[in-house]
Amino acid sequence: MRSLGLSFFQDSPMEEKLRYACDSTSAASEGYGSRMLLGAKDDVVLDWRDYFDHHTFPPSRRNPSHWPIHPSDYRQVVGEYGDEMKKLAQMLLGLISESLGLPCSSIEEAVGEIYQNITVTYYPPCPQPELTLGLQSHSDFGAITLLIQDDVEGLQLYKDAQWLTVPPISDAILILIADQTEIITNGRYKSAQHRAVTNANRARLSVATFHDPSKTARIAPVSQLSPPSYKEVVYGQYVSSWYSKGPEGKRNLDALLY
Repeated sequence: MRSLGLSFFQDSPMEEKLRYACDSTSAASEGYGSRMLLGAKDDVVLDWRDYFDHHTFPPSRRNPSHWPIHPSDYRQVVGEYGDEMKKLAQMLLGLISESLGLPCSSIEEAVGEIYQNITVTYYPPCPQPELTLGLQSHSDFGAITLLIQDDVEGLQLYKDAQWLTVPPISDAILILIADQTEIITNGRYKSAQHRAVTNANRARLSVATFHDPSKTARIAPVSQLSPPSYKEVVYGQYVSSWYSKGPEGKRNLDALLY
Protein backbone atom coordinates (compact mmCIF):
# COMPACT_ATOMS: atom_id res chain seq x y z
CA MET A 1 0.00 0.00 0.00
CA ARG A 2 2.82 2.40 0.88
CA SER A 3 4.83 1.63 -2.26
CA LEU A 4 1.81 2.18 -4.50
CA GLY A 5 1.06 5.51 -2.88
CA LEU A 6 4.66 6.63 -3.14
CA SER A 7 4.77 5.63 -6.81
CA PHE A 8 1.65 7.66 -7.59
CA PHE A 9 2.94 10.83 -5.95
CA GLN A 10 6.56 10.61 -7.07
CA ASP A 11 6.28 9.03 -10.53
CA SER A 12 2.97 10.24 -11.98
CA PRO A 13 3.09 13.45 -14.03
CA MET A 14 0.84 16.26 -12.82
CA GLU A 15 -1.43 15.75 -15.83
CA GLU A 16 -2.08 12.18 -14.64
CA LYS A 17 -2.73 13.29 -11.06
CA LEU A 18 -5.20 15.95 -12.16
CA ARG A 19 -7.26 13.31 -13.99
CA TYR A 20 -8.34 12.23 -10.51
CA ALA A 21 -8.68 15.69 -8.97
CA CYS A 22 -11.19 15.91 -6.14
CA ASP A 23 -13.85 18.59 -5.83
CA SER A 24 -12.08 21.20 -3.70
CA THR A 25 -15.43 22.80 -2.77
CA SER A 26 -16.78 19.60 -1.23
CA ALA A 27 -15.64 18.25 2.14
CA ALA A 28 -14.01 14.79 2.02
CA SER A 29 -14.36 14.56 -1.75
CA GLU A 30 -12.81 11.47 -3.34
CA GLY A 31 -9.67 11.85 -5.44
CA TYR A 32 -6.39 13.75 -5.63
CA GLY A 33 -5.82 17.05 -3.89
CA SER A 34 -2.98 19.31 -2.85
CA ARG A 35 -2.48 21.87 -0.11
CA MET A 36 0.92 23.46 -0.67
CA LEU A 37 0.50 26.90 0.80
CA LEU A 38 2.58 29.14 3.02
CA GLY A 39 1.03 32.15 4.75
CA ALA A 40 1.70 35.69 3.61
CA LYS A 41 2.78 36.50 7.15
CA ASP A 42 5.47 34.64 9.04
CA ASP A 43 3.08 33.67 11.85
CA VAL A 44 0.56 31.93 9.60
CA VAL A 45 0.81 28.14 9.73
CA LEU A 46 -0.73 26.27 6.79
CA ASP A 47 -0.84 22.74 5.46
CA TRP A 48 1.84 21.32 3.17
CA ARG A 49 0.75 18.05 1.60
CA ASP A 50 -0.50 16.08 -1.39
CA TYR A 51 -3.22 13.52 -0.77
CA PHE A 52 -5.53 10.99 -2.42
CA ASP A 53 -8.79 10.05 -0.74
CA HIS A 54 -10.51 6.73 -1.57
CA HIS A 55 -14.09 5.88 -0.60
CA THR A 56 -14.08 2.17 0.23
CA PHE A 57 -17.08 1.33 2.49
CA PRO A 58 -19.94 0.71 2.40
CA PRO A 59 -19.64 -1.17 -0.92
CA SER A 60 -22.10 1.21 -2.59
CA ARG A 61 -19.50 4.00 -2.25
CA ARG A 62 -16.62 1.96 -3.67
CA ASN A 63 -15.89 2.82 -7.31
CA PRO A 64 -12.35 1.81 -8.32
CA SER A 65 -12.71 3.70 -11.61
CA HIS A 66 -12.11 6.83 -9.52
CA TRP A 67 -8.69 5.49 -8.47
CA PRO A 68 -5.36 5.53 -10.39
CA ILE A 69 -4.64 2.82 -12.95
CA HIS A 70 -0.86 3.08 -12.49
CA PRO A 71 0.75 1.05 -11.00
CA SER A 72 -1.34 -1.70 -12.57
CA ASP A 73 -2.32 -3.36 -9.27
CA TYR A 74 -3.22 -0.07 -7.53
CA ARG A 75 -6.98 -0.62 -7.51
CA GLN A 76 -6.79 -4.24 -6.41
CA VAL A 77 -4.43 -3.49 -3.53
CA VAL A 78 -6.49 -0.55 -2.26
CA GLY A 79 -9.62 -2.70 -2.25
CA GLU A 80 -7.93 -5.56 -0.39
CA TYR A 81 -6.27 -3.17 2.05
CA GLY A 82 -9.63 -1.56 2.85
CA ASP A 83 -11.19 -4.97 3.48
CA GLU A 84 -8.45 -5.96 5.93
CA MET A 85 -8.44 -2.60 7.74
CA LYS A 86 -12.20 -2.81 8.27
CA LYS A 87 -11.80 -6.25 9.87
CA LEU A 88 -9.09 -4.88 12.15
CA ALA A 89 -11.17 -1.82 13.10
CA GLN A 90 -14.14 -4.02 14.02
CA MET A 91 -11.90 -6.27 16.12
CA LEU A 92 -10.42 -3.28 17.95
CA LEU A 93 -13.83 -1.75 18.66
CA GLY A 94 -14.83 -5.12 20.09
CA LEU A 95 -11.78 -5.22 22.35
CA ILE A 96 -12.46 -1.67 23.55
CA SER A 97 -16.05 -2.67 24.36
CA GLU A 98 -14.92 -5.72 26.33
CA SER A 99 -12.30 -3.68 28.22
CA LEU A 100 -15.19 -1.59 29.60
CA GLY A 101 -17.21 -4.62 30.63
CA LEU A 102 -19.58 -4.24 27.67
CA PRO A 103 -20.66 -6.87 25.12
CA CYS A 104 -18.17 -7.14 22.27
CA SER A 105 -20.58 -5.60 19.74
CA SER A 106 -21.56 -2.55 21.83
CA ILE A 107 -19.43 0.18 20.24
CA GLU A 108 -19.85 -1.12 16.69
CA GLU A 109 -23.63 -1.21 17.17
CA ALA A 110 -23.53 2.37 18.48
CA VAL A 111 -21.50 3.45 15.43
CA GLY A 112 -23.81 1.64 13.00
CA GLU A 113 -22.83 0.96 9.39
CA ILE A 114 -19.17 1.80 8.95
CA TYR A 115 -18.10 4.37 6.38
CA GLN A 116 -14.45 3.90 5.47
CA ASN A 117 -12.14 6.35 3.69
CA ILE A 118 -8.48 5.64 2.92
CA THR A 119 -6.32 8.75 2.60
CA VAL A 120 -2.77 8.45 1.28
CA THR A 121 -0.83 11.59 2.19
CA TYR A 122 2.52 12.68 0.78
CA TYR A 123 4.45 15.43 2.55
CA PRO A 124 7.18 16.77 0.22
CA PRO A 125 10.29 18.40 1.66
CA CYS A 126 9.28 21.89 2.72
CA PRO A 127 11.71 24.81 2.16
CA GLN A 128 10.37 26.62 5.24
CA PRO A 129 9.27 23.91 7.69
CA GLU A 130 9.20 26.38 10.57
CA LEU A 131 6.34 28.25 8.88
CA THR A 132 4.05 25.37 8.05
CA LEU A 133 2.59 22.11 9.32
CA GLY A 134 2.06 19.10 7.11
CA LEU A 135 -1.35 18.81 8.76
CA GLN A 136 -2.83 21.13 11.37
CA SER A 137 -3.66 20.09 14.93
CA HIS A 138 -6.92 18.15 15.17
CA SER A 139 -8.60 15.02 16.47
CA ASP A 140 -10.31 12.74 13.96
CA PHE A 141 -14.06 13.11 14.12
CA GLY A 142 -15.11 9.53 13.32
CA ALA A 143 -14.82 6.34 15.37
CA ILE A 144 -11.33 4.90 14.85
CA THR A 145 -8.40 5.57 12.50
CA LEU A 146 -5.70 3.08 11.49
CA LEU A 147 -2.46 4.70 10.32
CA ILE A 148 0.67 3.34 8.68
CA GLN A 149 3.79 5.43 8.06
CA ASP A 150 7.21 5.19 6.45
CA ASP A 151 10.45 5.67 8.42
CA VAL A 152 10.38 9.50 8.42
CA GLU A 153 9.39 11.31 11.61
CA GLY A 154 6.51 13.76 11.36
CA LEU A 155 3.51 12.62 13.39
CA GLN A 156 3.09 14.32 16.76
CA LEU A 157 0.57 13.71 19.56
CA TYR A 158 -0.49 16.27 22.15
CA LYS A 159 -0.17 14.89 25.68
CA ASP A 160 0.47 16.48 29.08
CA ALA A 161 0.47 19.99 27.55
CA GLN A 162 3.24 19.25 25.06
CA TRP A 163 3.73 17.90 21.55
CA LEU A 164 5.44 14.51 21.47
CA THR A 165 6.94 13.06 18.29
CA VAL A 166 5.77 9.51 17.56
CA PRO A 167 8.76 7.37 16.56
CA PRO A 168 7.94 5.86 13.16
CA ILE A 169 7.78 2.07 13.16
CA SER A 170 7.45 1.03 9.54
CA ASP A 171 5.85 -2.36 10.28
CA ALA A 172 3.33 -1.06 12.83
CA ILE A 173 -0.28 0.04 12.51
CA LEU A 174 -0.94 3.05 14.74
CA ILE A 175 -4.38 3.20 16.34
CA LEU A 176 -5.96 6.63 16.77
CA ILE A 177 -9.16 6.80 18.81
CA ALA A 178 -11.51 9.36 17.25
CA ASP A 179 -14.20 11.65 18.66
CA GLN A 180 -17.25 9.41 18.32
CA THR A 181 -15.61 6.60 20.29
CA GLU A 182 -14.83 9.07 23.06
CA ILE A 183 -18.52 10.00 23.14
CA ILE A 184 -19.76 6.40 23.00
CA THR A 185 -17.39 5.32 25.82
CA ASN A 186 -18.44 8.40 27.82
CA GLY A 187 -14.87 9.64 27.95
CA ARG A 188 -13.30 6.38 29.15
CA TYR A 189 -11.30 6.41 25.92
CA LYS A 190 -10.05 9.80 24.69
CA SER A 191 -9.65 10.83 21.09
CA ALA A 192 -6.10 11.63 20.06
CA GLN A 193 -5.16 15.22 19.26
CA HIS A 194 -2.41 15.09 16.66
CA ARG A 195 -0.67 16.94 13.85
CA ALA A 196 1.99 16.35 11.20
CA VAL A 197 5.17 18.43 10.93
CA THR A 198 7.33 18.84 7.84
CA ASN A 199 11.06 18.91 7.27
CA ALA A 200 13.33 20.47 4.67
CA ASN A 201 15.15 17.33 3.57
CA ARG A 202 13.00 14.21 3.33
CA ALA A 203 9.54 13.46 1.95
CA ARG A 204 7.15 11.51 4.18
CA LEU A 205 4.22 9.22 3.34
CA SER A 206 1.37 8.00 5.52
CA VAL A 207 -1.84 6.05 4.88
CA ALA A 208 -4.78 6.79 7.19
CA THR A 209 -7.86 4.57 7.12
CA PHE A 210 -10.84 6.29 8.73
CA HIS A 211 -13.86 4.38 10.07
CA ASP A 212 -16.86 6.62 10.68
CA PRO A 213 -20.60 6.42 11.36
CA SER A 214 -23.16 7.33 8.70
CA LYS A 215 -24.11 11.00 8.54
CA THR A 216 -27.58 10.20 9.95
CA ALA A 217 -26.32 8.19 12.96
CA ARG A 218 -27.19 9.56 16.38
CA ILE A 219 -24.18 9.19 18.67
CA ALA A 220 -24.41 9.20 22.47
CA PRO A 221 -22.73 7.46 25.42
CA VAL A 222 -23.85 3.86 25.84
CA SER A 223 -26.42 3.53 28.62
CA GLN A 224 -24.25 1.17 30.69
CA LEU A 225 -21.68 3.96 31.23
CA SER A 226 -24.02 6.48 32.84
CA PRO A 227 -24.44 9.22 33.83
CA PRO A 228 -23.66 10.63 30.39
CA SER A 229 -20.95 13.28 30.16
CA TYR A 230 -21.67 14.08 26.49
CA LYS A 231 -24.82 15.25 24.74
CA GLU A 232 -26.26 13.20 21.89
CA VAL A 233 -25.25 14.43 18.43
CA VAL A 234 -26.21 13.60 14.85
CA TYR A 235 -22.91 12.65 13.22
CA GLY A 236 -23.53 14.61 10.02
CA GLN A 237 -24.15 17.78 12.04
CA TYR A 238 -20.97 17.15 14.00
CA VAL A 239 -18.96 16.84 10.78
CA SER A 240 -20.47 20.04 9.36
CA SER A 241 -19.56 21.89 12.54
CA TRP A 242 -16.01 20.50 12.40
CA TYR A 243 -15.49 21.74 8.85
CA SER A 244 -17.04 25.16 9.53
CA LYS A 245 -14.82 25.82 12.56
CA GLY A 246 -11.64 24.23 11.27
CA PRO A 247 -9.50 21.53 12.88
CA GLU A 248 -8.37 23.41 15.97
CA GLY A 249 -7.77 20.81 18.62
CA LYS A 250 -10.94 19.29 20.10
CA ARG A 251 -13.19 22.32 20.15
CA ASN A 252 -16.23 20.58 18.67
CA LEU A 253 -16.02 17.62 21.05
CA ASP A 254 -15.70 19.85 24.10
CA ALA A 255 -18.91 21.66 23.07
CA LEU A 256 -20.84 18.42 23.71
CA LEU A 257 -19.80 18.13 27.35
CA TYR A 258 -22.50 18.59 29.97
